[in-house]
Amino acid sequence: MHVRRRQLLLGAAAGFAGTAVHAQGTINELPRNETLIAENPEGTVKNAGWFNIWAINAGGQSNGLHQLAMDTLWFIDPEKGIDGVWENALASEKPIYDAGFTQMTVKLRRGIHWSDGVEFTADDVVYTIRSHLNTAGLRWSAPVQVNVAEVSAPDRDTVVFTLKKPNSRFHSLFTVRWNAMWMMPKHVFEKQAEPGKFDFNPPVSLSAYTLLNFDPNGQWFIWQRRADWQRTSIGRWGRPGPRYIAYVDPGPPDKRVIAQLNHQLDIIHDTTPEGMFTLARQAKHSRGWFKGFPYAHPDPTLPAVILNNQLEMFKNRDVRWALALLIDIKAVSMASYRGAATISAIGVPPTGVYPATYHAKLEGWLRDFEIDTGKSKVRPYDPDAGAAIVAMLRQSMGDQIPSDPALVAASFGRGWWKPNPQAATELLERAGYGKRGSQWYMPDGKPFSIRITVEGEARPVMTRAGSMIAQQWRQFGIDASTDVAQGTLTDRRGAGDFQAMIAWSVETWGGHPDLSFFLDSWHSQYVAPPGHPQPPRNWQRWTNPELDQIIEQIRGIGFDDPQGIALGLEYLKLAAREMPTIPLMSYNVFTVMDETYWTGYPNAETAPYTDPVPNWANTRFMMVKLKPTQ
Repeated sequence: MHVRRRQLLLGAAAGFAGTAVHAQGTINELPRNETLIAENPEGTVKNAGWFNIWAINAGGQSNGLHQLAMDTLWFIDPEKGIDGVWENALASEKPIYDAGFTQMTVKLRRGIHWSDGVEFTADDVVYTIRSHLNTAGLRWSAPVQVNVAEVSAPDRDTVVFTLKKPNSRFHSLFTVRWNAMWMMPKHVFEKQAEPGKFDFNPPVSLSAYTLLNFDPNGQWFIWQRRADWQRTSIGRWGRPGPRYIAYVDPGPPDKRVIAQLNHQLDIIHDTTPEGMFTLARQAKHSRGWFKGFPYAHPDPTLPAVILNNQLEMFKNRDVRWALALLIDIKAVSMASYRGAATISAIGVPPTGVYPATYHAKLEGWLRDFEIDTGKSKVRPYDPDAGAAIVAMLRQSMGDQIPSDPALVAASFGRGWWKPNPQAATELLERAGYGKRGSQWYMPDGKPFSIRITVEGEARPVMTRAGSMIAQQWRQFGIDASTDVAQGTLTDRRGAGDFQAMIAWSVETWGGHPDLSFFLDSWHSQYVAPPGHPQPPRNWQRWTNPELDQIIEQIRGIGFDDPQGIALGLEYLKLAAREMPTIPLMSYNVFTVMDETYWTGYPNAETAPYTDPVPNWANTRFMMVKLKPTQ
């Protein structure tokens, strides 16, 4: 049989430093029709030889390590899943809790082996937990030490966790959304004096791929399908299609587009809206999550205007609501995503199961919702905001824009808040603010000035959203501007070193309606005093007794209890009334897939079995669906 081979010049036309690759003799020739090339969104990994994912270091995670080599007990897919959203991976069934949620029992799947031939057993799970119990500073040391009193293995297939306090969501620690706590190979790490200082190079794999080679400068990593892929938890879904998978740093967005036009980059992790539009016009084999506009995959995260609620100027909800009523979401959508945004007026992203579970159920409540400004009562919700964005786009894009109302809602969102400067004026005046000339002043007589922190070129879509919102506030008379925190946004967010920020403090499972993934972290017990680091994810530092009650009720019920949805709806109503953050939209990722060499990618219309974004650990489900083109 003649196998078509094509040299992987991870660079010639695409700018991947191909000359250095061949000079080192590390890639040589791989069969192109057996090789998937994906963008590593981490870019060039600084400490390329570090594969100890349990120790915080400069090594990579999204270079294929956690997508292809790691495994843990369970997965929840952000989309539909191969066979439902819940996946028993290393575990053979769902977690088993006692009545008081103080003990969790795990039954393990038999026949799973590490890539060096050693069988995976309960001893590996116990070793992983005890390593984190006994070692400070590992990636999951804090949640393990806070929750676990004891861990034991009654037999080779059973692990029992005894918890320090009731926790009905303890299994979330071992349930992949984007990642989770991965299992460690006991037989490898027990030989190391200090697990946090071991580079784990080469990594022993528990999933379907092993490391073949990598660039010591961190520009590319190549993984090879295991010969015994059947002895992994993903193996029961069939043989993964690609024999080789390369994660590469293709450079900035324009070079990613060029690389895919030349069929040297099968999956672009993310590009600009303009880059997506170029590929849609010029590359007949390239496609996004949606076949047409808006193309992008809406991730289960919720970019918002995060207001630092510990600052005096944002403590009054009248002020927070006034700022929301000064935003024209249509203009923000056009400025940020060129219209390809999926908007959300409520505090949960409009993706996965949430549009049906929460957005649709709250539509009537939102239409009837009123704000009393002290001088008038207004109904701020505009149910046609998403449709209005579509109407604007259709003027220039015609039939490229969907007309089916259900598809419009799924792609662009439902409603949002109506711009209402008069109501904003009345709310600010009731809060003690006043306007002199064209400028607003705070109750202490100082100018009302807001700096919106944005990430700059690292996240241009969100930066453009922040710039448009600052412009809208300025037009009203607020001294608003953006503050670029290129490379420092994460640190400043955790430190509370900002007034307002375009970021997200809401991250959800996507495929499961439970909101505890982010909501539990919003309990007041975790809110840090001003000037102290804030634990994830309540970056707005909002506290509310009603919110604490909702969270505590959720803690007392099972993960699949339908009461969790009712409590989720109560949280959303409370957040709408209080407006601690101003929700904007889902984080839409312009992942672009080239079907020249591979078919079977996930998509919104016919195959929503997982999201296509290649840095998610759920990528492993994509691999078993991909088939080479004929």
